[in-house]
Amino acid sequence: MRRYFPILTWGAQYTRDTLTNDLLAALIVTIMLIPQSLAYALLAGLSAEVGLYASIAPLVIYAVFGTSRTLAVGPVAVGSLMTAAAVGQLTAQGTPEYYGAAILLAFLSGLMLLGMGLLRLGFLASFLSHPVISGFITASGLIIAAGQVPHLLGIKAGGHNLIELLGGILSNLGAINLATLAIGVSATAFLYWARSRMKPWVKARFGLSDQMAGVVARTGPVMAVALTTLATFALGLDGLGVAIVGEVPQGLPAPTLPPFDATLWAQIAVPALLISIVGYVETISVAQTLAAKRRQRVDPDQELIALGAANVGSAVSGGFPVTGGFARSVVNFDAGAETPAAGAYTAVGMALATLFLTPLLYFLPKATLAATIIVAVLSLVDLGALRRTWDYSRPDFAAMAATILVTLGVGVEAGITAGVLLSLILHLYRTSRPHVAVVGQVPGTEHFRNVERHAVVTVPEVLSIRVDESLYFPNARFLEDLIYDRIAADRGIRHVVLMCSAVNEIDTSALESLEAVNARLKDSGVRLHLTEVKGPVMDRLKRSHLLSDLTGEVFLTQYDALKKLVPEVTARTLAACRRDTLRSVG
Repeated sequence: MRRYFPILTWGAQYTRDTLTNDLLAALIVTIMLIPQSLAYALLAGLSAEVGLYASIAPLVIYAVFGTSRTLAVGPVAVGSLMTAAAVGQLTAQGTPEYYGAAILLAFLSGLMLLGMGLLRLGFLASFLSHPVISGFITASGLIIAAGQVPHLLGIKAGGHNLIELLGGILSNLGAINLATLAIGVSATAFLYWARSRMKPWVKARFGLSDQMAGVVARTGPVMAVALTTLATFALGLDGLGVAIVGEVPQGLPAPTLPPFDATLWAQIAVPALLISIVGYVETISVAQTLAAKRRQRVDPDQELIALGAANVGSAVSGGFPVTGGFARSVVNFDAGAETPAAGAYTAVGMALATLFLTPLLYFLPKATLAATIIVAVLSLVDLGALRRTWDYSRPDFAAMAATILVTLGVGVEAGITAGVLLSLILHLYRTSRPHVAVVGQVPGTEHFRNVERHAVVTVPEVLSIRVDESLYFPNARFLEDLIYDRIAADRGIRHVVLMCSAVNEIDTSALESLEAVNARLKDSGVRLHLTEVKGPVMDRLKRSHLLSDLTGEVFLTQYDALKKLVPEVTARTLAACRRDTLRSVG
């Protein structure tokens, strides 16, 4: 029970001090989450109150099932963008069908995550490499920011990718609303100042502690919402064309069921899977990073269950897909949250906001929410990662660049799909041509190293090869051809020693290749030997005919093999170098 309900573990150790710390963290996160939830709902193409609904039940459910003590779940920018992209292809925004499809997206995503968690399939997230995720988040951040520019300018422009968005913005520049522009630019400038400069200013101006100054600084979005809402109401800016949120329904969400339409389920299945995997990767990355700082443990498979249950809870309470947010989780961590109960207290705060504060949001300018989104997502854009990845790995750079370009030029689903496919293709290509080194004995030692990198001793009649990769179907033929080429080029070779220190697996295709190599070398008068075979690999080889048909032997170490095959050379090399070492010491 404790495995599936971590609340039973940390709940038994709950104290009054823990309660105080969790309540303080919840207060800070609630203040931060109110404007974000409204903004991300609009980003997803939904009514503002849906963001509030998605910030209540999921937080309570995660507190029961989650293993991270400080993760804050809820609507996030990338998930909202993916929701808008997926549902927007099926129906028009503002319709009941659109809302129903968004609920279904959360429900189906939750079921998928639950299924993967129960089956312990957390490893599937590994198919999204870090360069792909980084490229996708960077491109998504640019698209999200560009998509909010029309709201800052008071114009209408849309699109599913950056090209369409920029085209729409440029073609409608003549319709800029100056009042909206003034609010949007002012809110954006204030939010940037609050994010980067407000904390030291408040600390110096009022003599607050570092923690209290941080708390005040994090209220920047709320200040922007309050000030622009008051200005719009007092000056009647809505009459000048400033778009406002309008009436936000007051009250808690009613229980909701997703539409049971088989066609819609089939259409939304792939987007739901993509949102599930992307959301999980982001969630587990944030959770593990924060847990490491406190030497705590996060269970990846249980996090699948927790995130899945949270999404199902979001769906049945009228919300849309949720995941662990980086910014909110860091704030939760810095504010001193000690248990997931802080998330449940945040949910109480959001519920109170839904009950009592929504009438105050009537005159909230959409330009302010757009500014909130822009400031939040641009911090996710990391174009410098392109240069760092290029310097380190060209294949990873190709995957990252392709993800960015396809996401910007086509759309978010195409971008993440292209990144995953290219990563897999490049991985298969790299492992199909593994690094293979001819090794020799390092003088004076029992170690063997690459002949092209070290001054080593080799024996003409022995070809020692080290394969720096597991042997499986893509590279089986490559190794086979390499050995044949070496044997054909040097007729003096009598032994081939395959050093398997880096081989973690030999699949059936590779096994058949080794059997073929053994048979062909036997016909050529050459013996095949294996060295440094790992235990699990040897266990599988014992279930095959390779060991019984092997023309050579299996040695514990490479030195053991050379000592038996050419004892006089190996011993002479070792002894001579030892004498040289003794002379230099003397």
